[in-house]
Amino acid sequence: MVSGKLEDGSEKGLKGHFHEDFSHRPRIGLAPRAAHVVRDAPYKRIACEEAWTFPDLVKAQLAYCESGSAPDDDSLKMARMFAKMPSLQEMLQDLGDLRIAHMDELGIDRQLLLLTAPGVQVVKPGDGTALATQANDIAAEACRNHPTRFSACAAFDPRDVAGSVKELERAAKLELNGAVLNSHWQGHYLDEPEFWPILEALEANDLALYIHPTAPFNGAHYEKRGFFGALGGFPHDVWLHTMGLVMSGAFDRFPKLRLVIGHMGECMPLHLYRFDWMQGNADGRARPGLFGDGEIRRLKHPASHYFKTNIWITTSGVGWEPAIKFCQEVLGPERVIYAMDYPYQQSYDEVAAYDRMAISPEHKKMLMEDNARAVFRIKG
Repeated sequence: MVSGKLEDGSEKGLKGHFHEDFSHRPRIGLAPRAAHVVRDAPYKRIACEEAWTFPDLVKAQLAYCESGSAPDDDSLKMARMFAKMPSLQEMLQDLGDLRIAHMDELGIDRQLLLLTAPGVQVVKPGDGTALATQANDIAAEACRNHPTRFSACAAFDPRDVAGSVKELERAAKLELNGAVLNSHWQGHYLDEPEFWPILEALEANDLALYIHPTAPFNGAHYEKRGFFGALGGFPHDVWLHTMGLVMSGAFDRFPKLRLVIGHMGECMPLHLYRFDWMQGNADGRARPGLFGDGEIRRLKHPASHYFKTNIWITTSGVGWEPAIKFCQEVLGPERVIYAMDYPYQQSYDEVAAYDRMAISPEHKKMLMEDNARAVFRIKG
């Protein structure tokens, strides 16, 4: 079928199943045209940035946000905003029939489930690890109930380093497929050495880390311009987190660590040339407050090396052929992975756009299926 129109006249292929007004997407500019999804494609479509949550986490986020004791945290405010969107919450909290029905309609064979932003790292201190444990049990059960439809990344609360290490070890035993972190927590990032035991645990347990965006730290200057989310705040925060890890020497210390970032690598592949050219601005310099006032780290390789060795990107929200081809060329076809970004971005027509992209059959199968299986250790 070709996606039809909703009662308000908008294209279902762009709007998806939202009822909230924010989801309206007019068919302008580079938006995909209405088209058929290929139902007998020579690949499985594995979508690798597909969001979910659960009631206890939403309640904990709201309770802390409204308690009067929470810090001024834009990520926590974002959780409150999402909680007031009924159809969004219905889709986020369903790990069964509703989600699978939407996957079938959209042509998605398997989702990699990521606990949605802002996750467990914004709740009351001391509560995050218990909620991460609960999340991972729920995700593991969904994968057992639907072994051909769901895989999942484990949640953890980076504020609790010891608890995160234990939970990542447990996640590996649960046969989860990686770990997800919703970027910064009150302006802290994983390039700070006190959190490196988490990186060590990820490498030791063969878990890829997916860094997903959250609201930017001190985001008022984004908010007043309308750039709080996907237009600016989200990609810039993941950019900072990723480049912090690269320039800290984390990948020299943990050479087998796998990092995945979405939204076409938050545009970072376009800047590899400039990252190498300007690397000396950060490399070989002291980082007061991070590594100690006198300690200096110098990278073993150019910055671009780590993007071609330790970092993978997904296409979430960017079903655009020229960008996908560019990233396959500069990073390698094995480093670009398909994602939809359900339920925030759900488009029948965008799936159809992937089907008609002029990419070789080998590289198309890598994009849509094989790379996800390799990076996230997906079987079945």
